[in-house]
Amino acid sequence: MSVWEIAGICAGVFIILVIIQKISGSQTPVRSVILSMLVGILALIAVDLCSCFTNVYIPVSLLSLAVSSVLGIPGVSTLLILQMIL
Repeated sequence: MSVWEIAGICAGVFIILVIIQKISGSQTPVRSVILSMLVGILALIAVDLCSCFTNVYIPVSLLSLAVSSVLGIPGVSTLLILQMIL
């Protein structure tokens, strides 16, 4: 995939998340989406930093970044559970 395709997909997902936040009645949908994305990415970073203590490692890839940024903490938790099971 080219950089433009990845950027287009990211922009499309961001716009869809903003629309969902607006429909759900949020007063500041853009801020809510950005905050949720940041919290998810920070949770992924925290898991990555603690991997030497817990021996549970989530490889940081485009897929794991997308899941953690779109789904937030529940997405990181799902990645952790899948990593422990598989």
